[in-house]
Amino acid sequence: MTAGDAVSAGSVDLGIALEAGGVALVLDIRDGGLPVVVHWGAPCGPLDDASFEALALAGVFPDAGSEVDAVVPVSVLPELARGWNGTPGISGSRDGAHWSPLFRVTAVAIDGVDAAGSSAGRRGRVLSAGPAAVRVEAADAEAGLVLVLEIELTGSGVVRMRAAVRNAAGDVYRVDELLPSLPVPLEADEALDFAGRWAVERVPQRRRLGVGAHRRENRRGRTGLGAAMALIVGRHGFDFSSGEVWGIHVGWSGNHVHQVERVAEGRQVLAGGELLLPGEGRLAPGEEYTSPWLYGFYGWGLDALAVQSHRMMRARPQHPRTVRPVTLNVWEAVYFAQNAKDLIELADAAAAVGVERFVLDDGWFGARRDDHAGLGDWTVSADVWPQGLHPLVDHVRGLGMQFGLWVEPEMVNPDSDLARAHPEWIMSARGEWPLTGRNQQVLDLANPDCYAHIRNALLALLDEYDIAYLKWDHNRDLVEAGTGPRRTPGVHGQTAAFYRLVDELKQRHPGLEIESCSSGGGRVDLGVLERTDRVWGSDDNDPLERQRINAWTAQLIPPELIGAHIASAPSHVTGRSHTLSFRASVALFGHLGVEADIRGWTEDERAQLADWIALHKRERDLLHGGTMVRVDVPDPAFAMQGVVAEDRSRALYLCTALTAATTASSGRFRLPGLEDERRYRVEIEPLSLRGLHGNPAPWQKDGIVLTGRMLARVGLVMPSVHPETALILRATALD
Repeated sequence: MTAGDAVSAGSVDLGIALEAGGVALVLDIRDGGLPVVVHWGAPCGPLDDASFEALALAGVFPDAGSEVDAVVPVSVLPELARGWNGTPGISGSRDGAHWSPLFRVTAVAIDGVDAAGSSAGRRGRVLSAGPAAVRVEAADAEAGLVLVLEIELTGSGVVRMRAAVRNAAGDVYRVDELLPSLPVPLEADEALDFAGRWAVERVPQRRRLGVGAHRRENRRGRTGLGAAMALIVGRHGFDFSSGEVWGIHVGWSGNHVHQVERVAEGRQVLAGGELLLPGEGRLAPGEEYTSPWLYGFYGWGLDALAVQSHRMMRARPQHPRTVRPVTLNVWEAVYFAQNAKDLIELADAAAAVGVERFVLDDGWFGARRDDHAGLGDWTVSADVWPQGLHPLVDHVRGLGMQFGLWVEPEMVNPDSDLARAHPEWIMSARGEWPLTGRNQQVLDLANPDCYAHIRNALLALLDEYDIAYLKWDHNRDLVEAGTGPRRTPGVHGQTAAFYRLVDELKQRHPGLEIESCSSGGGRVDLGVLERTDRVWGSDDNDPLERQRINAWTAQLIPPELIGAHIASAPSHVTGRSHTLSFRASVALFGHLGVEADIRGWTEDERAQLADWIALHKRERDLLHGGTMVRVDVPDPAFAMQGVVAEDRSRALYLCTALTAATTASSGRFRLPGLEDERRYRVEIEPLSLRGLHGNPAPWQKDGIVLTGRMLARVGLVMPSVHPETALILRATALD
């Protein structure tokens, strides 16, 4: 299609009503304009021509005075030319010209079938479907632009959208911003998103909304330790189980924007996309830019949105289908002090307690004896490993465990053979290198020679050793990340090259799993998880911090993809000491691992660890396939979450005492998610009672039998426990 293919206004006159997963998305495409979302939210029933027209008419805003003499449609890519006075969906120009495009729809397809000519599912001008993917083609002939919009409602009820703009003229067009959007009603007057820093990721924050934009920008070149992650809006006071809420997430691992904007005329939209640095959206004739996927979530309560995301992720063809192996990572056990003897002993200890994957962390290569040198030299250190990694790999594999390896392919130490040989491969915005971060710089993977060198080094390792898993780290922000001879901004190109590199490695080595780690939880997004198999939630393994980090990471990511490890005491990050029971209870509710030198643990501690790992293996089909619930508890001194089997036959709940309660009793705790009429026996998992001090509840010894309705609406009083401890409750249906 070219810009000259644009058709006259009114050539496409179509309504599309999609419904799936308890969510409806109704689109109005008429008069040649881009799709307008008539409704996104609760199902509204079947629509015929009359009801569709009435629904569309009911959403028309009146002229408030001193406005344009026309109805202003707010499309999924709002246009200034049609009277929208908020942030435009597309910003750009040809050296100042053609800065306000006006697109005309030329074609519409649903699941690849021409919608204009199809009668399937049609009620007059309205086409109805369940989950479906809509593709809209449009053009602005005068501006020389071609646009493709993809709008999909998944089976779980998640909306995802993206836009692609192509330069169909003979001179350069510069895209400054491309932000697809979804409307939300004005009663959504409170926003929830996230902040944080290293080891304190995903701290929720709320604010009331008014006229204007609440905009969260990330300019760190990676998803970010303090990224918004998701922007959720609803009527003030919404919580895990109540309140109508709408949310978005930008599935991109580079710079990005999340925004909610309310204009004075009474419209409010959620929008998101990539944050393009100057020149990154430069399109030569024939070139195209595609925005990242923008995901939209709707439901009652935050848990409904989380469950939508989890079900969407689990339905993907690339979602891991094998059980998630219990992992031991050696970082906190040995740090850089690697040697074959100690690590073979650690592998023996790991296998003895039931570990299924053994991961060798930083320090195995080049001159990497600390974090000052050697990064980028991806050859096994002959000093540390004179026989290569074969003795360790063979021993690990002989014990029945998978072998994993830590890498950080996008980074380089200035003190490395690679940096000395190719200083021109280091990203910079001027004649000198940028400030270092963790004593390292960033390699320009958009440079074909640099990309090929790193790819070949990684392939050499994967070809030589039986490596099932890469822990892929990324330990610094992209500061002044310039690329090429002119040192133009290169974050977009770097992110795309990273994606391409991961895809290529997996294509060459089917079955290889990759973890996204980035100073801990700095690259957690649905873009990276299109091609990786796990995220590292945080470098902080302190269970008091991790229960919050894990629970909020699970707003987007299903627990089986969130690495959660039983680590040392005291914590290497916070210095706090906790019982093994507390550390294990929290880690149980993610992708379980171990991060400690368990050789030095007592026999009793290792026996307990083996019991916890065995418990996880018995329950991981539930933990990694059930429905997550988070509980709004009566006292903020506590937190509670759980997972319920899809058939609601059983559930596990984690009750955490964060600090000292303000009252002698913690009150009743409700256990949601069970079937109302079924009777359940509720018991405390004995392992979680080990080392626990406090006063028992009357029902603690023998358990208690209540209906699902009673547990969800009335609840039960928990045992009195000390701060910074946890209990695991098991609910089992008696039938």
